[in-house]
Amino acid sequence: MVANGSCLPVRSVGAASPHGSFRLPDVLVAPSMVHNLLSIRRFTANNSCSVEFDSSGLTVKDLASRRPLLRCDSTSPLYTLHFLASASPSSPVLSAAFATTTSTTWHRRLGHPGRDALVQLSRSSDIRCTRAHDEHLCHACQLDRHVHLPFHSCSHAARIFDLVHCDLWTSLVISISRYKYYLEVVDDYSHYSWTFPLRAKSDAFPALLHFFAWVSTQFSLTVKVVQCDNGREFDNSTSRAFFLSHGVQLRMSCPYTSSQKTARLSA
Repeated sequence: MVANGSCLPVRSVGAASPHGSFRLPDVLVAPSMVHNLLSIRRFTANNSCSVEFDSSGLTVKDLASRRPLLRCDSTSPLYTLHFLASASPSSPVLSAAFATTTSTTWHRRLGHPGRDALVQLSRSSDIRCTRAHDEHLCHACQLDRHVHLPFHSCSHAARIFDLVHCDLWTSLVISISRYKYYLEVVDDYSHYSWTFPLRAKSDAFPALLHFFAWVSTQFSLTVKVVQCDNGREFDNSTSRAFFLSHGVQLRMSCPYTSSQKTARLSA
């Protein structure tokens, strides 16, 4: 396609939706163009019609009967052809349109509305697009719904049991053995995890002591650092006294930054 001595790249060639009385074959899709342009010669040849221009707009008439098919008024410097407008109450309502704009493009142009709003606009003929009901994943919408910035874990242990992550979570359903709480321990280096069922929150620290003893006996190693949240089951006078006496460093996650605690639990 050549305009003003310069070439406009044509991405594809297709046909507009032939749902009405007009045929629009061989539509050239050139995304860099600002307006949709129509060749009057090809339009009249493909649809056996004539186009009459005046100072207020244009009229499309049937070539044989001279019956008006479409009337489009225009106040801009260009003659605008609206296929959804009708010339008179007796004229058919035409639904053929330049179907070169996708619903994804309209989604971005209209300020990222939801799918239901796009469907309603397409049904009311306020916008015209090729796929009004397609599913698309908008990256901007995904980022807008994020309440926190992406978190990148900064904990990297050099050996097993150098750093373990601990968390206590509550089950909504009590098990048959009357367990309601579960202590999760994850090794930072190997990502191996252990789960200890508990009947009460107060059992969390004794279970952690049993884990320390098991590591010492089975692997001849000691846990050096414990990463956990600010729960009282980990941060209390008894646990701090034990950690100090055994040289274990207790690291607390920053408030409202659960990613520090769960980054390794979900790895």
